[in-house]
Amino acid sequence: MDADERALLEEVLRKTMTGASGTALDAALADLGWPQMLAEEPGTSVPLVFRLLGETGSHASVLNDVVLRETGSPPGWTLPLPYTGGTWVEWVRDDSANCGALDPELPLRRAPVGSPVAVADGRRALGWWLLGTGRAMLALARRHVLDRHQFGRPLASFQALRHRMAETYVALEGAEATLTAAGDDDASALLAKAAAGRAALTAARHCQQALGGIGFTAEHELHRHVRRALVLDGLLGSARDLTREAGTLLLREGRTPRLVDL
Repeated sequence: MDADERALLEEVLRKTMTGASGTALDAALADLGWPQMLAEEPGTSVPLVFRLLGETGSHASVLNDVVLRETGSPPGWTLPLPYTGGTWVEWVRDDSANCGALDPELPLRRAPVGSPVAVADGRRALGWWLLGTGRAMLALARRHVLDRHQFGRPLASFQALRHRMAETYVALEGAEATLTAAGDDDASALLAKAAAGRAALTAARHCQQALGGIGFTAEHELHRHVRRALVLDGLLGSARDLTREAGTLLLREGRTPRLVDL
């Protein structure tokens, strides 16, 4: 897929995700050839689809397809997925369940403890989703601080807010670099999702501060992205859990994997 084809695909996907979510988006992605894209060009399709899910705030059951592909199982099914805290969940394909009050839009339901599954590809995919969610929050906060004034000055002129926006931007750029550099091994996928989770949580914290009380209201989009980041961070291991796991690996092996050879 060349640059022009990728740009056209991104435009079509963004338009599709802006207008649909859940089972409707599952059907639309199938019509656009998502199964074929995943089978033939996962290196292009997975980052693009999952990042756009985050940026648009929509959701689809495509994580199931990524994990099933890695385990060698046929697509179209679901399987239990590990969640932080030792619990397991299932991402159902019919919008009939949700994970509770935190993000009622996501069709997650608690599942019995399942067998260990290969999750490296799923972690990388979730990392791109978290990155897109973080970028959506930063865009909302940036627009707010540029448009709103206080004491006769735009909010963007206050140093404290500028520092928060800059720290968020640096965290997201670092997470994207980590995801781009991550290889096919479990260790780099672990580090990439941990970086993306931390970046998304950093974005949630700083952008909430930038928007103040309006960010908590149901009328503003920020709260939806904050809830999404919290839920996705816990799926297949939270940033905190994965950081501990990386530390355990370091102590056991006496070294840590390098994402990029400097």
